[in-house]
Amino acid sequence: MPGCFKKTLFALASLISFVSFILLVVAMGTPKWMTGKILCKTGADLVNATDPELVKFIGEIYYGLFQGGKIRQCGLGGRRSQFTIFPHMVKKLNTGLHVMIIMFLCVAIFFTLVSFGFCILNAIKVPYRAIKGPAGVCLWNFLAGGFIVLAVTSFMAAVKLHHLTERIANFRENVFQFVILEEQFEGCFWLCVASATAHAVNLLLIAISGINFPKIKTKTEEANVTAEDIMY
Repeated sequence: MPGCFKKTLFALASLISFVSFILLVVAMGTPKWMTGKILCKTGADLVNATDPELVKFIGEIYYGLFQGGKIRQCGLGGRRSQFTIFPHMVKKLNTGLHVMIIMFLCVAIFFTLVSFGFCILNAIKVPYRAIKGPAGVCLWNFLAGGFIVLAVTSFMAAVKLHHLTERIANFRENVFQFVILEEQFEGCFWLCVASATAHAVNLLLIAISGINFPKIKTKTEEANVTAEDIMY
C-alpha cells in the first residue's frame, strides 16, 4: 500500500487529470476559440467611407473548431448569420491542418483519461509493473500535454499563417470582400492552454512523489549498568 503522502499526491493528480478532460471537452464543443472585427471593404469603398463612417461597415466574427457566426455590416445594418465548418466550409480551409487539430485533441482526451485511471490505481495500491506505476503516469501525462501543445500550435499556425479568420469571413461572399481589422484568441483556446499546464503540474506531482524524504527517528537511550551501580 502506498503511504499517506503518496496517496494524497496521486489523488490530486487524478483530480487534475479529470479537470483537464473536462476542459478539453468544453473547449472542443464551444464555438469561442477566436473572435475578431471584420471590415466590409467593398461597401466602404463604394461610398468612400471616412473614419467616422467606417463604424457602419465594421462587423464581428467568432468561430471554433466546428461552428461559428458573424455579423455583417455593409452599410445597411447588421445581418447575423451562423455557419458550420463541416462539411462545406472545410473545403475552403486548410483541410489537413484543421482535421489534425481535432485529431490531436481527441488523442489528448484519450491519454488524459488513461492518466486519470493510472493515478487512481497508484493512489489505491503499488502496481506490480513499472509501466503502471509513476513512470507510466508520467508517460501518459507527457503524451496528453504534448498533443494539446501540438493542437494549440497548429491552431495558431492556421490563424496566423493560413489566414483562417479571413477565409471564414469571406466564405460564400460573392459580392462583398471582408478584411480582418483585429482578432484575438478567446476562452476555449485558453482552456486548452490551461489543460496542458495541468498535465505539467501532474508531472511535477509525480516527481515529488518519487522523492524519499528522510524519516525522523527518535533514539532511545540505553541504560548502561555497571558493577558500581549494582553495589548501590
